[in-house]
Amino acid sequence: MLIQNEEPSIAVLIPCYNEEVTIGKVVRDFRKALPKADIYVYDNNSTDRTAEIACQAGAQVRREPRQGKGNVIRAMFEDIDADVYVMTDGDDTYPAEAASHMVEKVLEGYDMVIGDRLSSTYFQENKRPFHNFGNRIVRGVINSLFSANVTDVMTGYRAFSYSFVKTYPVLSKGFEVETEMTIHSLDNNIRLYELPVQYRDRPDGSVSKLNTFGDGFKVLSTIFRLIREYKPLPFFGGLGLLVGIIGFVLTGSVVFDFFRTGQVQRFPTLIGAVMLIVIGLLCIVLGFIQDTLAKNSRRRFIMDTNYVTRDYRMQKR
Repeated sequence: MLIQNEEPSIAVLIPCYNEEVTIGKVVRDFRKALPKADIYVYDNNSTDRTAEIACQAGAQVRREPRQGKGNVIRAMFEDIDADVYVMTDGDDTYPAEAASHMVEKVLEGYDMVIGDRLSSTYFQENKRPFHNFGNRIVRGVINSLFSANVTDVMTGYRAFSYSFVKTYPVLSKGFEVETEMTIHSLDNNIRLYELPVQYRDRPDGSVSKLNTFGDGFKVLSTIFRLIREYKPLPFFGGLGLLVGIIGFVLTGSVVFDFFRTGQVQRFPTLIGAVMLIVIGLLCIVLGFIQDTLAKNSRRRFIMDTNYVTRDYRMQKR
């Protein structure tokens, strides 16, 4: 929490790759919406004039050689210190006018403010039907697993507190990083606020870098990995239960034949069934072990967040 009567420092973070058509307007819009903010454009190996145009518009331009949005966000979070961070894309699809409201919510105590596209114009503006379908699938899976009600899981328009930025471990390399952020926040009970924003599709001449199927597969793979890490007991327990049930069914069929004929006629099936039961039990035990480790990880995260917040407050005095 910011010390009273002190002017908050605000950083606008814009990861970019080949956005020369729109980046100038995005920088100017955010300079108008947040005149006291520092605007950072991180150029991710662009082959056009993105960096030059951003610099001319008044942004501080830095370069990140590791390709991928997740890599850029990791560099941003490591490099920049501010009381409030606003992250947006360089494609001019998010309204800068909402940024001041997002900043206010962070200053009120929220750790992450989500710019919710799906409650407004996303499904009308977005011309890629598979993206719309993918958003619904990802949202449904995550909300079901974490008993949450987040509307827009994959938005690139967000605001963060200092403690969130400095304690969030960015593991993803690409566009799946937003999904990772949401799951991390839900699992660690971070204070979230969803703010509906007006989404608009890219202007003519601006080309999306997203590959519908390639990046969609990466997002689903990320969800699978994060569920395994954050929800290990349901994951391994459910897997073990399924394998164990198959083993019991196969064992039961062999036992039934034995009582009917007085002979064990399918030894390979019996051996395989017993092995499945053992594997199922081992998966369930592994789930309990991993669940304990996950709880210890959450405990360490809370302690790290408290340390970071305390140290930052002392620096601001």
